[in-house]
Amino acid sequence: AGPVTHPELLNEASRAIAGGKPDLLLLGGDFISPFAQYVDGLAGRLSQIEAPLGKFAVLGNHDLYADDEYIVERLAKAGVRTLVNESVRLPAPYDDIFICGLDDSTVGSPDAAAALRGADGVRIVLMHSPEGLLSLRPHRFDLAFCGHTHGGQVAWPGGVPIMMPGGPLNRAYAHGTHKLRDHANATLIVSRGIGCSSLPVRLFAPPEVHVCTVLPAAAASESPMAAD
Repeated sequence: AGPVTHPELLNEASRAIAGGKPDLLLLGGDFISPFAQYVDGLAGRLSQIEAPLGKFAVLGNHDLYADDEYIVERLAKAGVRTLVNESVRLPAPYDDIFICGLDDSTVGSPDAAAALRGADGVRIVLMHSPEGLLSLRPHRFDLAFCGHTHGGQVAWPGGVPIMMPGGPLNRAYAHGTHKLRDHANATLIVSRGIGCSSLPVRLFAPPEVHVCTVLPAAAASESPMAAD
């Protein structure tokens, strides 16, 4: 949220998420640019989205550049819990699943051991950037979600980014669904996100939200996880 993202785009994204009737809402950070107060309108939209298993977030680099305490407070009033190197167990009957929030790798202090501590079941990692994989390398996890890359925000036809945020993994995992050989074939889903950074322009990198169906292990062996 901010001057380079049109409010109607936030409205459209909110309607799309709500229309998906999510059980669980995961938010990958960079809620504002450049000032924390822009979160106010966004928090109002998030408060209207129902997610019976919970609404969880991590902070992005833009949030940490601004007043992150204010952002966390406003998200909390919207029913969103911000995870900073910590995990939370989902309620029954999904209490074998843990949401593990990893701090931002650019501006924050990611601590994978702390984020995964006590998560002795299925581990779903929520992080801001693909660079978080560097902190996760020695640790087990099953599924990870992140954003940050915007898919390049401006890309060549076909979606190949022209410019990317710093860090080799941001370009390697610029967008889409990836099987991670270095992480025991865990799945990584990288979203292009919704808004814009610096300039109100997206080219061949359209905004998106994701509705994912996570299947039990037995069913997943017969049918891959859906990510639309």
